[in-house]
Amino acid sequence: MNKLKIFLSVLILTGLSFSCKESLDVENPNQPSSAAMKTESGIISFGLGIYVSGFKNIKFYDGVPGYFWSGAIGNHELMGDVIGTDIANIFINQIGCPDQITLDDGTVLLNPNSPNKQLDFIRITANVNSTGYQNSTFYEWGYMYNLNNACNTILANVDAVSFSGNAEVKKGILKAWAHWWKGYAYSRIGSIYYAGLIVDAANGENLNGTSNKYVTKEAMITEANRNLDEASKILATITEGADYTATLQGLIPSFNRVGKGGVLTPAMWQRNINTLKARNILVNTKASEMPAAKWAEIATLTTNGILPNDYVFTGRTNTDGDFLAPTTGSVSAKTAGTSTYKITERLIQDFKTGDLRFTNNFKQRKDPYIGELARGNSFFTRWELIDRGTNPGDSKVIQFANQNPGGYELYLASSYEENALMKAEALIYTGDIEGGLALVDAVRAAQGAGIEAVAGKGLSLAAAKEELRRERRIGLLFRALSFYDARRWGVIETGRTGAVALSKEGVVNTNATIKYNFLDYWDVPDNEITYNAPAEGSAPVKNPK
Repeated sequence: MNKLKIFLSVLILTGLSFSCKESLDVENPNQPSSAAMKTESGIISFGLGIYVSGFKNIKFYDGVPGYFWSGAIGNHELMGDVIGTDIANIFINQIGCPDQITLDDGTVLLNPNSPNKQLDFIRITANVNSTGYQNSTFYEWGYMYNLNNACNTILANVDAVSFSGNAEVKKGILKAWAHWWKGYAYSRIGSIYYAGLIVDAANGENLNGTSNKYVTKEAMITEANRNLDEASKILATITEGADYTATLQGLIPSFNRVGKGGVLTPAMWQRNINTLKARNILVNTKASEMPAAKWAEIATLTTNGILPNDYVFTGRTNTDGDFLAPTTGSVSAKTAGTSTYKITERLIQDFKTGDLRFTNNFKQRKDPYIGELARGNSFFTRWELIDRGTNPGDSKVIQFANQNPGGYELYLASSYEENALMKAEALIYTGDIEGGLALVDAVRAAQGAGIEAVAGKGLSLAAAKEELRRERRIGLLFRALSFYDARRWGVIETGRTGAVALSKEGVVNTNATIKYNFLDYWDVPDNEITYNAPAEGSAPVKNPK
């Protein structure tokens, strides 16, 4: 990996002050081979530090979009058309700007910027090394290779550590922790970039000859699943007990061990792995081209995936923003009220009449938000996301935003709802419409939607698919899945008809047509290629589209 541009050293925590000593009291050995990494407390503390090194600490940073969970993930939600923005920092207004919108009266609104297609804009303006931190396509790459390097550092040091108590259990947990997050990082790389790097050496050293040999996105997903399987295999050998609990508590901040977050049992963790592996299949295969064997694999994985009462990997804010800041740390926080992002009309139109998740989380603005057309053509909106930190609303209904410290539950990986909806989709697409719709109903019930069940109503296949589509956009809101869905359902290519859109005069159009034409998989960031040229035999690093 390129150490000049990609900030891989996960041990650069000097100068960060964590007031929450109980949680992110991260020891700061300055090198992966530091003596502190040879101690039990040091390596566990380092493992805890992945919450900073993997999601907060990279070379480039723009304070408006923010860190990983607000900035890099913001790109996904912008391209998924659940949020919009007219803010130009790191070109986020262009990342989510469709090619054109045709209004009800036939008026065509083109992307006003030149070049006026997202694909061309990325390649000519954004994804250029000289843009530095302005390159939106760099951020997810940088964060995920930071995370991968942290995991490599753990694996390079764990066997040399002398552990108290049940050493094999503690060592196994740390190895499973590293392989889990490596699998997670590679999953994200393989799901958004056209190619990637498999790097197993700590600190990015080219020890195995692969750090500049780029591989296909498919190979990245294969390597992701290999790491996830390795974590699962380790977990199958671990006995739960006091040493298990204490070690995992040392790796997960206390403020993340609330609600759905907690100390996962080995079996829970394995179910989380199965759900993430199912996601890797689903989001990287077009629904229209999914073979029966893959639907069957998704069904098997989700049958053994996250259960309603399982703990999962979550993130919470705290007053000092050690991991996430309450008002800026996530897409949710950056959307609530009058903030960086704006809720789109297309998300709101996907709610069914009477859905309490709508009334509990959104309100109509006094005046529509109409910005400069020169900043885009899709972010005009009548709607605002409510911060339930100031007004709790109905406690039985999910909150999509809460800016109080600890108030918002961010899902870092998978969730019960995602698992259920993936299983539902596999059932619907393979003939069990009623079984799939029953799971859609279960997710809605779990989130307090309060709407009529759709199972048992004799819905057609097309109607069942539409229920699923709407529920994934609503039930999985802000979970970094909206763009994946738009891509695999063909929406970024064929566009959306019957869309709600506002004109610059604030006129509500209910039958607009939107052509997105977004790049399905991003090219490898030029910030990487410039300093880490592909080795002979590398896979193409540029999407041929």
